[in-house]
Amino acid sequence: MRSIRRKALAAASAAVLGATAVAAATAVPAAGAAGADASFLVLAPDGGSTAAAAAAVAAAGGTVVAAYDQIGVLVARSANPDFARDAAVPGVEAVAATTGLGTALDEGQTLAEVGSAVQAATGDPTGEPLFGQQWDMPQIEVPQAHAVTTGDPNVVVGVLDSGISSSHPDLASQIAKDKSASCLGGVADTSEAAWNPTTSDHGTHVAGTIAAAINGVGVAGVAPGVKVAAVKVVNDAGFIYPEAAVCGFMWAAEHGMQVTNNSYYIDPWEFNCRNDARQRPVWQAVQRAIRYSQSQGVLNVASAGNSNIDLAHTAVDSGSPNDGSGPVEDRTVTAACLDLPAEAPGVLTVSAVGPTEQKSYYSSYGLGVVDVTAPGGDTRFRTQGARSTLTDAILSTTFNTTTKTNGWGYKQGTSMSGPHAAGVAALALSAHPGLRPGQLAALLERTANPLTCPAGVYNPVPLLDGYEATCSGGQRTSFYGAGNVNAYDVVR
Repeated sequence: MRSIRRKALAAASAAVLGATAVAAATAVPAAGAAGADASFLVLAPDGGSTAAAAAAVAAAGGTVVAAYDQIGVLVARSANPDFARDAAVPGVEAVAATTGLGTALDEGQTLAEVGSAVQAATGDPTGEPLFGQQWDMPQIEVPQAHAVTTGDPNVVVGVLDSGISSSHPDLASQIAKDKSASCLGGVADTSEAAWNPTTSDHGTHVAGTIAAAINGVGVAGVAPGVKVAAVKVVNDAGFIYPEAAVCGFMWAAEHGMQVTNNSYYIDPWEFNCRNDARQRPVWQAVQRAIRYSQSQGVLNVASAGNSNIDLAHTAVDSGSPNDGSGPVEDRTVTAACLDLPAEAPGVLTVSAVGPTEQKSYYSSYGLGVVDVTAPGGDTRFRTQGARSTLTDAILSTTFNTTTKTNGWGYKQGTSMSGPHAAGVAALALSAHPGLRPGQLAALLERTANPLTCPAGVYNPVPLLDGYEATCSGGQRTSFYGAGNVNAYDVVR
């Protein structure tokens, strides 16, 4: 049994190049944003009516602000300090307060701006100026795939994240605005101001990796012919609350998205344990939302995380909750505990590799958990003697939330590997319309380039303790799953 030490990669200020001003937008208040002091998830029996649960909410002094009748989940607000107890009546399966259950977004590392000399370089057959710095695209054979298809605009990838800059020159033409929304508070707000980024450019960077346009500006996405939808689930403090995640999965399911990208985990506990009464309702609600989205044809792609831990083995979590909502606890993480959404059934879970196709030093892993790997970057600039450089990270679109300007910059993390896999999935759907989520995931796994386990204990950062890891498996491995995704092989 080993202790989990979360190695969240510190975020620096976002970098910009060739900045363009963001047009001022009138803020539109989120629905249900005022009044209630606390938010709650109220669950009716799975598959049953929510009528009794809604009546219980009212009787306990609460207000239903969002009803997801398809999965028997209500989002309620109430100032009643005993609401959770008072609403737990027949017809209600579970009630959980979500105040304090926000999970800080693991931003990855924003490393530096892109210089003008790089801007002038080119290497993409289509002429994108910064493609020469995108080592990740040739690694998964994106140029070859683009000779077959750049993607179908009818394919929409939902980016469940911190919002997407709608004024970015590489993304403005790529966003399905009619399918975009903020899900903060568990309630969808479709105003453009609501789903644009406010304090983080994480979602903008993710979106560029998936679908940055072929337009002679900046970078190229894996699938520049498809569309992305901004589904904002990260609030201004950088937290993802369970009701926002549930709303995000349901919004994607009801608005024709075939793929979602999820570069986060839910709850302040890194693992959500269904045998813990505090977390079980969250576990149930999120699982129901994921399962429903899959039934509606959505493949959910999730990042494995940046903790360099083996997700498949029992451990002791000594660092949660991580949001200051309560004292840090030592808890045994058993098979009843899952890293959501990465370990939810049917989700395609992605680890990260660097330019040499070796596991990124920060990437979590796990035999039977990781399905595929993809480029996430691997700079080890914080250690003495490191030979990697800034450009070993992932170059994509950025947005400076202070100056409200767009640009391009480097980040690294499994947050960056997930969108590579999501982009490949979008290309696969473009070439093979009608694939169901299970078929699509199987195609990505079957066409991935197999990678073998490194011998012995793997420690790419020998001067920094805590990054040792041991790979296991044969045809499928704990580090890489079925292997590195391959854009060309899924489309030809």
